[in-house]
Amino acid sequence: MGSLPHSTSAYDLSFYTNSSSEESSVNPKDLRLFFESQQKYLNYFFQNLDLSQTLTFTQTLLSSKGTIFFSGVGKSGFVSQKISQTLVSLGVRSSFLSPTDALHGDIGILSRSDILVLFSKSGNTEELMKLVPCAKAKGAYLISVTSYQGNLLSAVCDFNVHLPLEREICPFDLAPVTSTAIQMVFGDTVAIALMSAKNLSRDEYAANHPAGRIGKSLIFKVKDVMKKQEELPLCMEDDMIIDQLVELTSKGCGCILVIDDEHNLVGTFTDGDLRRTLKASGEGFFKLTVGQMCNRNPRIIGPEAMAVEAMQKMESPPSPVHFLPVVNHQNVVIGIITLHGLVSAGL
Repeated sequence: MGSLPHSTSAYDLSFYTNSSSEESSVNPKDLRLFFESQQKYLNYFFQNLDLSQTLTFTQTLLSSKGTIFFSGVGKSGFVSQKISQTLVSLGVRSSFLSPTDALHGDIGILSRSDILVLFSKSGNTEELMKLVPCAKAKGAYLISVTSYQGNLLSAVCDFNVHLPLEREICPFDLAPVTSTAIQMVFGDTVAIALMSAKNLSRDEYAANHPAGRIGKSLIFKVKDVMKKQEELPLCMEDDMIIDQLVELTSKGCGCILVIDDEHNLVGTFTDGDLRRTLKASGEGFFKLTVGQMCNRNPRIIGPEAMAVEAMQKMESPPSPVHFLPVVNHQNVVIGIITLHGLVSAGL
């Protein structure tokens, strides 16, 4: 983003103390300065982070035989909750422990096999200092993650990680904004390092996110999202096209599945086929059967195939289609899967 236009410690506080009766507005130069300053302070963190400390921290979490608890107060508490949730989504046993609730009974969840990670910018947070002796009495391993050197918390925990902080972007160097950004970057990056070390597969990740697009694409099968039974637009190959117009338009599939007496798939007849037939046959249209004009070599799919495979098949050359007949191993029609149905299912 380029170098700062002037010293980052010399903010123009008039931006905050504008007493003009005119409506306040954001000064573009000030806004750019704030982003450049934040970039500078984040770069300071990256350039000065002790990777050996971070490696020890990450390896300790990876080797945990119990639950990894996170705790913090205020903004650090919110960050702790988020990092814990990230780990849970990656299949790591983790939870947030409120320091206040812990002192009123919740500390009973801690055991000797657990790790308690305490996030605090200053390392002198009173609530966390009160929590430490109680957590030690439960036998948990304590790690502090702080930004001030020589703080009280680091002196009483089993291990400390220092997060280098040049200053807050706040003009008064008070509001915890840069420090919380650093905490979040640190925690989430460590989480991804754990994900890599555990060799978490895409399928395992998806299993933890069943409602998300990735999860659905790896969990949902064709049989889970297909239309079936009375929803199917069906006709016999000897049926007259003119008699099947309602079936073609009423089921919302844009097609008819043409079957024989044994319910085997003969072909498909689409609304596009209808338009082409009308244009080519003129008055002869009224004498044509569906079997005469249907596509007898349509793309098909089985019920056990993944739903995402159905979407890929629909989009494949030579031209995309909006539906696939679903047939069993005996070519008996058991359903139809549509592009609209896949999109509605979140795929």
